[in-house]
Amino acid sequence: MTVRTRIAPSPTGDPHVGTAYVALFNLAFARSQGGTFVLRIEDTDQVRSTKASEQMILDSLRWLGLDWDEGPDRGGAFGPYRQSERSEIYRSHVEILIEARHAFHCFCSGERLDELRQAQQQRGETQRYDGHCLALEPGEVQRRLAAGEPSVVRMKVPESGVCRIDDLFRGVIEIDYQQVDMQVLLKSDGMPTYHLANVVDDHLMEISHVIRGEEWINSAPKHRLLYDYFGWAPPVLAHLPLLRNPDRSKLSKRKNPTSIQYYRRMGYLPEALVNFLGLMGYSMADGREQFELSDFIAAFSFERISLGAPVFDLEKLNWLNGNWLRGLSDGAFADRVVQWALNRDQLMPIVPLVRERTERFADLIGMTGYLLGDNRELTSDSFAELSMEQEAVLEVLQFTLWRLEQVPDWERATLVDCMTSLAGALGVKIRALLGPLFIALSGRPVALPLYDSMVILGSDVTRARLRDAIDVLGGVSKKQAKRLEKRYRGLAAAE
Repeated sequence: MTVRTRIAPSPTGDPHVGTAYVALFNLAFARSQGGTFVLRIEDTDQVRSTKASEQMILDSLRWLGLDWDEGPDRGGAFGPYRQSERSEIYRSHVEILIEARHAFHCFCSGERLDELRQAQQQRGETQRYDGHCLALEPGEVQRRLAAGEPSVVRMKVPESGVCRIDDLFRGVIEIDYQQVDMQVLLKSDGMPTYHLANVVDDHLMEISHVIRGEEWINSAPKHRLLYDYFGWAPPVLAHLPLLRNPDRSKLSKRKNPTSIQYYRRMGYLPEALVNFLGLMGYSMADGREQFELSDFIAAFSFERISLGAPVFDLEKLNWLNGNWLRGLSDGAFADRVVQWALNRDQLMPIVPLVRERTERFADLIGMTGYLLGDNRELTSDSFAELSMEQEAVLEVLQFTLWRLEQVPDWERATLVDCMTSLAGALGVKIRALLGPLFIALSGRPVALPLYDSMVILGSDVTRARLRDAIDVLGGVSKKQAKRLEKRYRGLAAAE
């Protein structure tokens, strides 16, 4: 068998360390077998997908040294490698399923589906489509389509029985079809969902092994059904353990920085981050914890993957990164510092903010330290000069954090609109709202322009500093969190 693996990220935000983790294991297996590693962009979400996010994915994976053999920027025999450019391929395959009665048009409104889910939830049932449009006569379907009535295409699922999935790490996994939803395959805008595009592309691109996170186990029966419906042999499935926070919850940006860009901005070496990700659920035969990517590839074996929940421990990453830094020669160390912070690309966005404020280059260190690194000492006393009670400061910081987690495009104009609308919802002047943010991000009540600073810091660093400021002020208790969430939902509803 010719080994072909793939990574298929969605360009809908900052590139996630989980993407790098899965990419590393796919690349290592493919390279160890003399195979091919493919990068495919899953940009079927036309609302949230952006070219800027796609470019960040490419840049971040390349920075880590996780390069690919085929992809949107390299081409290959199985392109195009962006799903948005493969629409006709998916539509033709949907027609095959409809003609074979393995799929059907669904005209149910969003309101009906919401009511259905709520009723099932109240009864304690699995939330799934009830087959309402399954029995529509072909003539009725064509009449409604001709009238331009909005519809989606769903796949049929057996009413009873068990789906058995062979997993390379876990053996046979059994999932009852009663737990499997009649998945939407083609959305009303004509774009495929992940589930259809994933199966069609993996088959047409001759992917031999699908190595992905265990969160996709519950979707495996849908994919297996599609392979069966098309009459295709499925690839080998292998589900990696999820990355976890220290409290064993799923790694998420609400608790830890998850963007690869964050770790790049904070001065982690790419070799160290790849090394750290390699330790997630994997152990080298000789027990060593520090190794090059080439060593990992040369020694790679599925047998050494552990299914225990790997903890994304920042203290361990810091220790490992320190080891890598101390292993550099003086010249190499200096070169890396220049690459990290003193390069032209890093400095150019800052120059317009500081040029009119600078009398000596020595002034730059004090002005820009918080932008170039993490040079800010933050204590609860840092907020003492604000004409705000601590509880109000916590509210502003928490509401801002929640609001910024919903910002798709990290640009100045978007951030201005975001904070202006939040100030209006809270009924406070924008200056009062921004005061705590200046301190949280810079460690001082007055700093370089706030919105420009947020753009330079990036989304994940900005959010990480807000979380840090909340912790410095004593954090938010469960009781406070419930009260704040209720108030925040009320604000959102009012807006």
